[in-house]
Parts: sequence; C-alpha cells; structure tokens
Amino acid sequence: MPSRRGRTVHKTCNLCEACCGLLIDVEDDRVVRIRADEDDLLSRGHVCPKAMALTELHQDPDRLRRPMRREGDRWKELSWEEALSEAAERLSAIQERDGSDAVGMYLGNPGAHNFGTVATIAPLRRALASRNQYTASSCDQNPKHAASLYLFGNVFKIAVPDLDRTDFFLVVGANPVVSNGSLMTAPGIRRRLRALKERGGTLVVVDPRRTATAALADRHHFVRPGSDALLLASLLQVIFSNGLGSATHLEPFVDGRRELERLVLAFAPEAVEERVGIPATEIRALARDFASARSAVCYGRVGTALHPFATLTNWLVDVLNLVTGNLDRPGGALHARPAVDLAELTERMPDSGEREWKTRVRGAPAFNGEQPAACLAEEIATPGPGQMRGLLTIAGNPVLSTPNGGQLDRALEGLEFYVAVDIYCNETTRHADLILPPTSTLESDNYEIVFHQFAVHNSAKFSPAVLEPEAGALAEWEILSELALRIAERKASGLGRQALRGLRRARPFFAPRRVLDWMLRIGPYGDAFRPWRSGLRLSRLLSEPSGVDLGPLVPTLASWLSERGLRIDLAHPIPVAELVRLAGELNAPLPTGLMLIGRRDSRTNNSWFHNLPSSVKGRDRCTLLMHPDDAKDRGLLHGDPVQIRSRVGAVEVRLEITDEVMPGVVSLPHGWGHGRPGTRLRVARAHAHASLNDLTDELEIEPVVGNAILNGVPVEVARAAADV
Repeated sequence: MPSRRGRTVHKTCNLCEACCGLLIDVEDDRVVRIRADEDDLLSRGHVCPKAMALTELHQDPDRLRRPMRREGDRWKELSWEEALSEAAERLSAIQERDGSDAVGMYLGNPGAHNFGTVATIAPLRRALASRNQYTASSCDQNPKHAASLYLFGNVFKIAVPDLDRTDFFLVVGANPVVSNGSLMTAPGIRRRLRALKERGGTLVVVDPRRTATAALADRHHFVRPGSDALLLASLLQVIFSNGLGSATHLEPFVDGRRELERLVLAFAPEAVEERVGIPATEIRALARDFASARSAVCYGRVGTALHPFATLTNWLVDVLNLVTGNLDRPGGALHARPAVDLAELTERMPDSGEREWKTRVRGAPAFNGEQPAACLAEEIATPGPGQMRGLLTIAGNPVLSTPNGGQLDRALEGLEFYVAVDIYCNETTRHADLILPPTSTLESDNYEIVFHQFAVHNSAKFSPAVLEPEAGALAEWEILSELALRIAERKASGLGRQALRGLRRARPFFAPRRVLDWMLRIGPYGDAFRPWRSGLRLSRLLSEPSGVDLGPLVPTLASWLSERGLRIDLAHPIPVAELVRLAGELNAPLPTGLMLIGRRDSRTNNSWFHNLPSSVKGRDRCTLLMHPDDAKDRGLLHGDPVQIRSRVGAVEVRLEITDEVMPGVVSLPHGWGHGRPGTRLRVARAHAHASLNDLTDELEIEPVVGNAILNGVPVEVARAAADV
C-alpha cells in the first residue's frame, strides 16, 4: 500500500462482533484520529471504546514485531526463515515419530475476526491431519451451532433476531448492550432497543444479573443459573396446552410436533417455578405475551451456552420462535443472506473426513471437527498412544479462557515443542518455544466473513489496511499458509512434494483479496464468473468504502429446506433425549450454596486488551458481586477482601455488595489473572486481579457437544486472610 499524506481510511473495527465502521485519519503513515463512520451501512455512527484503542494496541511497546525463540528464561529474536523452518520441522518430526494426533492446534476468538485466518485455517488443519483440534467455540457457542445443525441441517444456519422490526424481544442469558450482540451483529444496540420501545414494543430480559440490557427492559426476571431449558420448556408447555401456537409457511416442513407436545407436558410452570426462580403466574404471562405479540423473537446467547443443558436450551430458543409463527418471518428470527454465505460455502467444500468422535482420555464428545477445550490439559498430560507432545496456538490465551486454567498452565510446561502465532507473550504463550507475531489489525486488510453471517441487516464491506506493514512483517495468512505448505511438504514425497513447492511459488495467486473476490463472485449476489452478468465483486466494495447495502433480512428458510430436501424434526433424537434428561431434574434435590457466573466489561475484549492503559484505567472491575442477603449471612462488608473457592482452586478479590445479582448467585468477570510470571505484559501485570477460570471445573462439560460449563459453578466465599 503506497504511503500518502493527509488521507482518511474507512475501516471496520474487528475487535468484537459489532463490526463498527470507522474513519481513520492518517498523516505521514501515522494515525492521528479515529472516529465513527456516520455513513457505515451497519453501524450508522456507533462506536465503542475498544475502537478508540486501536492505535494504542498498534503502538503497544509489548506487542511483538519479530519472531522470538525462548531460551530458558530469555527470548531471542530470529529471522522468519529460521522461525518457520524450525516450527515446521519440529512439529512434523513429532508427528513422524508419534503419529498425527501428537500435535494439536488451538484457535482463539480473534481468528474468527480475521479473513486471512479463516481463509487459511482449513489447509493448515489438513496439513496437520490431527484430531487434536481445539477452538474457543467449545467455551462459547458450539451449542448454538449444534442446535442449528439439528434443526436446519447446517452449523452456520443460525437464525438472527430481526431486531429492527420486532415488537417483542425476549433476551435470555445475553447482555447485548455490552457485547453489541453476539451471534447477532447489531452495532448501536442501545439505539435499536430505544427504537423498539418507541414503536410500542416490549423488551423482556431473563438473567441471574440485572445487566445493562436488563436495566433498559420493560421486565427483568431473575433466573437461577442453568435453568434456562426448564423455563423455555415451560413456555412451550403453556403455549401448546392453551393453543397459543401459530401456523406458518414452514408447517409443510415440520415433523414431530405431537411428540414435542407430549414431552413438554412435564414442564408446567408450577413444576418448574422453584427451580427456575420465576413464579408460575409470571411464566404463564410471559408465554401468553410472547405468543400474542404481533411479532416476537427469543434470543439466547452466552448464558444459555455455558451450562449442562446448553444444546437443548439453544434448540428450544429456535423451537419457541417456530411454534409461535416467528421463525423465518419479518420481526421474528430470520437467516441473514450475506455476500459470502458460510452455510452454502461449506456445502461446496470437499469432505474433510471424520467429524465426530470421542476424546482419547475421557471419551468426551467432539463436535464439528474439534475436541472440547476443557480436555486440552489432560490430552497433553496423560501418557499413552496419541498423547499430545506438540502444540500450535493461534491468537489464543486458553490459560485464562478455558476451564481450570491452572491445570492447563501446568500441563503446557510438559510439551516437547510449542509454537504460538500471537502478538503477545501472554499467560499461555509464555510457555511457547517460538512466538510468530503477525501484523496488527491496522496493517491488515479484512472482510468480516463470519459476522456478516449473523448481521441484523444484509451488507458487505471491505476493510483495507490503514498503515503500511513494518519491513519484514508477515500477515497472519502468510504465516499460516507457509506453515501449512512446509508441514505438507515434509509429509509428501516425489511428485506431491514438487506440486507443493509449485504451490508455494503460486501463493500470491491465493492472497486474501483474490480469494475474497472469488467468494463474492460465487456467492448469492455474485456473477458466478460470467463476465456478461452484473454481480457483486471486490472492485465494488473498494469503490463503496462505507459498505454495500444488500437489503433487510428476508424469509429464506423454506427455500433452503426445499432445495435440499430437508425437514425440521421437532422429535430429533438428540434434543428428545435431552428433554428426557431434563425431566429427571425435576425430582433432583435443589442446589444449595452459592453459584458463580461470569460477566464482561465493554472496554475490554477478553484478556488481551488488559495491556492497554485506556482499557484498565478507573475503578476496579474485577470484583465479586454478591447480594446483600448472602453477604449478611457470611458477615461480609462491601469492599472486604474475600476468597472464592471451588473444587479446582481458590482466588482472592474484593467484594462488591449489590442487588444487581439475585440471592444465591455471585459474579466475577472473565479474562483477568495476569499475575503469572514470565509474561511480557507490563500494564496487565500491574492490574493482575484474579482469573475466573482458575475456579471453573474442567470435568464439568455439556454432554452433547462437550461445551465448557462456566456458569453456575458451585463456590464458597469467605473473608480472605489478608488484603488483596
């Protein structure tokens, strides 16, 4: 990218799912101002504090710029050729000696926000050919993907709330005012919720904490952590028993309705109210209000994905929308029609082999080609055939983001060889033998291929690099593709190896801009490589820097099902088995003691923003929230240092007494815990605080897809012996 003075670059912030449009003013290859793009088709001038910190992130003196090799307690800079050769050779050598599964890979959350990573991760996975694949999705969203697979036949076919046209918005276990939506790209959520209420609509929030979203709601219901499935099943029982459901155009595609009606009979409001924490009269009123609204949509997110019935809960969210006539209709839940449709694109890709199996040590379920992150430590530490001896992590910090991070921290010390593709030496990558740092987001082109899939309005926008990359720097796609080629070459022989060497010479032909243009052209708005036809191409995105408007969400599910010969089975054996298991909970003893839930802060993005002064300044956010009644029972006062103890560990923080949480529930934010030695995060270490995931239990996973259970963790809280 040529250097120019006094220019403004249109950029999409890729630090969270909101995808806010920015205008970045540059002078002499230096960012002088970041502001909101009022003309951005999706965000319309909305921006949050994270975007304002992009320059701070780019200039962070702790951000790595050159490959680093760990030599004892010290780090030594080396060339890219040395680093890539050593990485490929040593990872391949482990596989040659101990088998493909002896090397694992973990992909963190930022990978989904990087088009280059999304475009190159599949070849790297094929080159490694290991079952030991892990991503942050098994600590976050896999239950939603599973629910979409069981209902609509594709893990990416996720229904999105038509937020700007609905009359009744039911939010379960989500805080979109802080997250800006999740699996629902909806920047400017406060503005959208205000518009809902101004047009006479209703916002209802169900959450164990009175979140920023709940504070805006017409009604907020406290709910016991992990009881969402009981509540949703009870809403369905009321709807079926009172004939409140609505017929829709999807009826010809729906099977198993009578079986579902029979199964939910057990979940009458009177049978679940004590376990859910909501009176039966209020459950019945909620069911009637939802079913009778002119249009309504139920939306569940992280809180629904992190407990023992997570897949069932996410399935019930879509089923509730379906049986009330609110699925695949304006104002209800619709499927986006993005320019690059991942649901359709995955159907075009060749079969990558076996997709589901059981893990080696515990026999936990794998899902969608990946194993539960909760099993990562034991797969490293447990001897025997298939033991993981090498590891590659990409933009991840699982020591802070996966269950029982302390156990994983110890397990990483036993690896024979570990390569990290990351911009920081953090709590996880401090164990690496090599760290390969990619260019910063300001130095990279991007297209939000994943999050256009979940947007509340169809659009397409290309986000060019703002700054020229530093001399010798490599983008993430260049690092990953080079590793894939070098590993594949070592495994190939004869003509195969020659072909791979030829592919390396042709690598510029597969650069992200060219790949994106191909994807756009074969997408639903493209020209299908017929020059005589008009259609969406990269050239148009380059000429319309605030984005191309592709229209509002429209009903597409009936045609999707018809074209593929698919049906919606409300008696699918997996959700049915989970409903039977859920019914067994009705007779189990009620949980006692305190239950721990997480929370997030709008100024930080998981753990890695804690090294930016603007993100950690101000009051202490890593406090334990506790209801006044629970504090009184334990003789605790506001501001006291307290110890939180679970089965796996203990941490100490300060107490914040508030009626923001319901009795019996305490809340600690995720992403902190920067006190471990050996990191190169000076600001974060000064704001170390405690890691939520030093308390969560790696043995507790959701049985369908193996998702981590990070909410509803049983804990004890007492005054700490010393100040914190």
